[in-house]
Amino acid sequence: MKTSIYGLTLEQLIAWLMEHGQKKFRAEQIWDWLYRKRVTSFEDMKNVNKECRELLEENFVIETLDLQIRQDSQDGTVKFLFKLQDGNLIETVLMRQKYGQSVCVTTQVGCNIGCTFCASGLLKKSRDLSSGEVVEQIMRVQKYMDEKGEGDRVSHIVVMGIGEPFDNYDNLMSFLRVVNSAKGLGIGARHITVSTSGLANRIYDFADEDLQVNLALSLHAPNDELRTRIMKINRAYPIEPLMKAIDYYLEKTNRRITFEYILLHDVNDHVEEAEQLAKMLYNKRHLAYVNLIPYNPVDEHIQYERSKQDNIMKFYDTLKKGGINCVVRQEHGTDIDAACGQLRSKQIKKSAV
Repeated sequence: MKTSIYGLTLEQLIAWLMEHGQKKFRAEQIWDWLYRKRVTSFEDMKNVNKECRELLEENFVIETLDLQIRQDSQDGTVKFLFKLQDGNLIETVLMRQKYGQSVCVTTQVGCNIGCTFCASGLLKKSRDLSSGEVVEQIMRVQKYMDEKGEGDRVSHIVVMGIGEPFDNYDNLMSFLRVVNSAKGLGIGARHITVSTSGLANRIYDFADEDLQVNLALSLHAPNDELRTRIMKINRAYPIEPLMKAIDYYLEKTNRRITFEYILLHDVNDHVEEAEQLAKMLYNKRHLAYVNLIPYNPVDEHIQYERSKQDNIMKFYDTLKKGGINCVVRQEHGTDIDAACGQLRSKQIKKSAV
């Protein structure tokens, strides 16, 4: 299979073109056609000479994703199920926010992290996505909005879809550099958030990247016993070394970090857990922000239920009294397959019948 041209940073494209006898300036022309004019064929790149267009055609492909299903929510959320060139399925989500159009991208086919409440982990990881496959998710959503004539652009990105982004670190970083480049999509680094389940070693690496990209940590429990029970990753990276990595990140970047906390009824939603969480984060409170997330039930995880609204508000109030900035996340797409990975899982099951 040909390589996705979306996977090349501008610097990589320049190097490739020069290695193949082409002029350096061609790279910016090509990027203009890809990211500003958003063409789907190399033949449409009219100011690029024929020799260069043929060279690109021989070695690269622009579009690799095949749209299988699109679900439209009443609140404006749109979920896309794409088939990859090898037949695997991934999900991408467009969320309409007051501050702009946000896209949630997938970084792996399946997930090996093993969170017991999550639809993404129902199917084990079969491979990483290439950087081009991740970039193309953004491009396909942008083209969808172009076709609707909305005049909107993708303004924010959350790397929170299927998979663990830090388990696909090199492709993640290439993706971030492509979408952030001012000569490409120009999506501001501060409008991009990467979520990790807690790969502590990669948090150190990410802190050293000198990027303004936001970091979110999927915490979901304030102590090792509970976190290990619901998140297998805690066996490899318990809370104490994980918090040391977070401290390093905060010291190195001085950037606020979001702690994601899915509230599971009668599991991790008691006032006791809220008090433990407030105590854990108190020394980081000036740069800590807790995102309380109502649980989207998953058919295969019947042991978990959404927290009652009263419990959610008690948890919220306890954190606020403990001096911790927090919010209850606004929900999107609750009338469609809202949980990440749910649409993909259902489609695979249908295909197997």
